[in-house]
Amino acid sequence: MKLGSPPPPMSSGDPLRQPPPCPHLAGYRSNAHGLSKPFRSLQRCLRARPPGRAEIRRDPHEIPRCGPCSPSPSSRLYACLACAAVSCPSHAPAHAAARPGHEIAVDVDRAELFCCACRDQVYDRDFDAAVVLAQNIPSSSSASPPSGCLRKRRRVDYRPWTPGPVERAVVGKGSSPLPFPGGSELPQGLRGLNNLGNTCFMNSVLQALLHTPPLRNYFLSDRHNRYVCQQNGRKKRGGNADGGESRVCLACDLDAMYSAVFSDERLPYSPARFLYSWWQHASNLASYEQQDAHEFFISMLDGIHEKVDEHKPASPGNEECCIAHRVFSGILRSDVTCTICGFTSTTYDPCVDISLDLDSNHSSIKVASSKSHASNGETQSISGSQNFDISTLRGCLERFTRPERLGSDQKFFCQHCQVRQESLKQMSIRKLPLVTCFHIKRFEHSSIRKMSRKVDRYLQFPFSLDMAPYSSSSILRSRFGNRMFAFDGDESDESTEFASEFELFAVVTHSGKLDAGHYVTFLRLNNLWYKCDDAWITHVSENIVRASQAYMLFYVQRKLYYKASEHAAPS
Repeated sequence: MKLGSPPPPMSSGDPLRQPPPCPHLAGYRSNAHGLSKPFRSLQRCLRARPPGRAEIRRDPHEIPRCGPCSPSPSSRLYACLACAAVSCPSHAPAHAAARPGHEIAVDVDRAELFCCACRDQVYDRDFDAAVVLAQNIPSSSSASPPSGCLRKRRRVDYRPWTPGPVERAVVGKGSSPLPFPGGSELPQGLRGLNNLGNTCFMNSVLQALLHTPPLRNYFLSDRHNRYVCQQNGRKKRGGNADGGESRVCLACDLDAMYSAVFSDERLPYSPARFLYSWWQHASNLASYEQQDAHEFFISMLDGIHEKVDEHKPASPGNEECCIAHRVFSGILRSDVTCTICGFTSTTYDPCVDISLDLDSNHSSIKVASSKSHASNGETQSISGSQNFDISTLRGCLERFTRPERLGSDQKFFCQHCQVRQESLKQMSIRKLPLVTCFHIKRFEHSSIRKMSRKVDRYLQFPFSLDMAPYSSSSILRSRFGNRMFAFDGDESDESTEFASEFELFAVVTHSGKLDAGHYVTFLRLNNLWYKCDDAWITHVSENIVRASQAYMLFYVQRKLYYKASEHAAPS
């Protein structure tokens, strides 16, 4: 994405890698007949649609089509800002080349600026402000809303903060670290992350990854050096420096982030370079809209695996695969048993996380109101005295590994009976990863009802977890009793039991509704809990963490957790 009017530089330990500005956008602004904010007039042409995305306002029965392609439909359409001609990505550059001054267009369905000559998205602060204002005005222009509604929806233009004399003196002296209980400083590496525009989903996952013990030790021990990686990339491309710079390597940006976060700098860090690289990797998610934290987690691990170890085998179970899979990858076992003859078909699937449904056999408990004082003096209320339904993480795991009778429409072909038969399916964990990530399915989508909703049920999760009951060896032992024998080369019980004890070190929570929520991360460092809310870091009690609405839970093997805590303890 090219910048038209770049935002002010953000506070960061590393220089911001910005793309070159778009000359065509600058030319469009200079030819705007003296208007200082030429894009504000487009505000009346925009409208918002759930979940907050803006689009070009048009008649409901009007279906825009590309002129040269008509009547064939196109997935993406751009409307020229000079003549309103609609073109597809294939014909938009030809339109701009034939008519000078017609390079800048707007995406019809996403309301984003696009340069047809550069063939790339461009950013302009005034256009962004027009989109924000359009999303906060009534959608119907036929009826005039009450004056009170207009006053409530009035938005004030952004004005950059300018420090006063006293503030300049404080900034000049430098900022002191946040106080740490016991008189010392915050643990090293605990640093806030600036929100770059609806990027709390990214910040919450990054905070968990930055403090994942095996991943942190890998990058801090210089196992992936971004400078060496870039040199190797240039050598593979025949020494072409441009080719080396264009190579997107999320691990390199993660290495730079580790260096910045684990420095002595305490000001919030801006992960703008990482966001830009992730946008290039996941172009379908490149926007300033709120994204799903779990989807970002999967996409980021795939990006690291794709770019770091292109020359190594792609199997996550291989010990020589990338660091992302060496840390998070496990293997699930699926047994489908014929209910007629007992024949069992077994398959193994690699996974980097385990998605769990909230168990339906929840119970009702009464929680008395309690309060906890954070390190900044604020009082945080956990809950009032009330009865509410809860689910437990162990209950979710029991449901995940419970035998399930497949429906009549899901009959599988039994190799023994040679016909399709009704069957039972049971999941288990063949190989436990070093770090287990549990994804709680809180967002439900129904194609029949054509609706989506968020499940707000409370989940009770332990700080210490024994995964042995959900391993394949335990599941097979409970199924066959003493008639135990080797199953398709399963690992020995000893290797599984030694790695079955896990400790919780990070919780990613989601508050709010499906289309408007906020992500926050709780980190456990030196047996103390910290709340990472974008740029703000505060110390919280265990009760605050237990009362949170967990969305992603990160557990590390106990032997690695204890070892990490030993070395990370303050002197």
